[in-house]
Amino acid sequence: MGTRDERTTALYGNRFLTEEVPSTVFPDTGMSPTDTMRMLGEDLALEGDPMRNLATFVTTWMEPEAQRIIAENLHRNFIDHAEYPISAEIEQRCVRMLADLFHAPGETTGCRTQGSSEAIMLGALSLKWKWKERRQAAGEPVDRPNLVFGGDVHVVWEKFCRYFDVEPRIIPLGVDKYTIGPDDVAPYLDENTIGVAAVLGTTFTGHMDDIVGINQLLLDVRRDRGLDIPLHVDGASGGFVWPFLYPDSRWDFRLEQVRSINVSGHKYGLVYPGIGWLVFRETSDLAQDLVFYENYLGKTDATFTLNFSTGAAMVLAQYYNFVRLGREGYTYVMTQMQQNARVLAANLRDTGRFEVIGDDAEQLPLVAFRLAGDHVGYDESDIAWQLSAERGWMVPAYTLPPDAQDVKILRALVKETMSRAQVDRLTEDIEEACKTLDLKGGAHPKERRQAKTGTGY
Repeated sequence: MGTRDERTTALYGNRFLTEEVPSTVFPDTGMSPTDTMRMLGEDLALEGDPMRNLATFVTTWMEPEAQRIIAENLHRNFIDHAEYPISAEIEQRCVRMLADLFHAPGETTGCRTQGSSEAIMLGALSLKWKWKERRQAAGEPVDRPNLVFGGDVHVVWEKFCRYFDVEPRIIPLGVDKYTIGPDDVAPYLDENTIGVAAVLGTTFTGHMDDIVGINQLLLDVRRDRGLDIPLHVDGASGGFVWPFLYPDSRWDFRLEQVRSINVSGHKYGLVYPGIGWLVFRETSDLAQDLVFYENYLGKTDATFTLNFSTGAAMVLAQYYNFVRLGREGYTYVMTQMQQNARVLAANLRDTGRFEVIGDDAEQLPLVAFRLAGDHVGYDESDIAWQLSAERGWMVPAYTLPPDAQDVKILRALVKETMSRAQVDRLTEDIEEACKTLDLKGGAHPKERRQAKTGTGY
């Protein structure tokens, strides 16, 4: 009977339709490839729908041709330049193209990274090492470095400071003040400041810090106080948006004190995770003490990385996008997203329920909004939960950093895959969620805890 059951299961299904899947101990026996694939597929079917995930900045769709390139190159270990020199060359092609996009004045250097988190770690490490070089050359101590940035940064900046023993000087925000400028930065600067970080496209509201003003402040400080404090631009989200939507906006290497820029290829670079980029203004802006030369795989290679082995597939996918789209294609994609974001903003205003935040300024293709007027019994977190429960949309609700911690907002990213019809449907679904809350009041605390609250996906 047992043999017959096994044959029947193999013919019509798999045993995990009625048995628990392996989850606590290493399995004694394996299973067929088809059964394994089906078992995983059944698990993943219970996850959220990426098409309705308006919280994540990370790319959730690529063209079939790009997907094929990725699938056919997952086995290539990018770090093995001796065996895969073309992958290394394609990385440098991408760096040179980004340097051109960001208006680097001449020959420069940079590298691919595992998202902007690694790029920020490496860029900030170079700030620290270059500061040490300057201090040691002047016979000054190097035991109290600090880094200045606003409360609108991604948490990775605080991680860097904690991991690498740098004092974080965090500039607070304020109600109706969601970015920082030169007047905010000035009191925090001294001879121990390794650099200032400014954000191009915050994860909170999608706006940019006053990078032009901060650059001018640093030029004035260099002239008046003899302190050469570099500026790093965190373009994780905005580095692939501003060059195409706002090409005349000056935030990049056109500003003299901007010495390094990071950008996430897996956000508006339109590549699957995880790929990031770090580009320096000039080759000399990379601290050479951080570059390692090794002969591990039969050829001497220079490495500047926190990781070692990693796949080449996403580097190739990024290059595919660069040559597939070019400036014209990226401009088209970004403009289409911006147009739909503006429609969503107008729709939300027209409901009479919401205030849209800062869509008259340069901004990422997103809508940041909050309840306006009287809304008894519920807030933005309740809307996020109700919208998810009723229609499956994932829209985060969160409070802003100090000193704007009493401000709670919702944020909807409008991405390449979101059509005008979906924008209208989302508006209707938000309105229906509010009508439900009008009748029943706020969500249960347990439901609220399940609503998305993070901003930096």
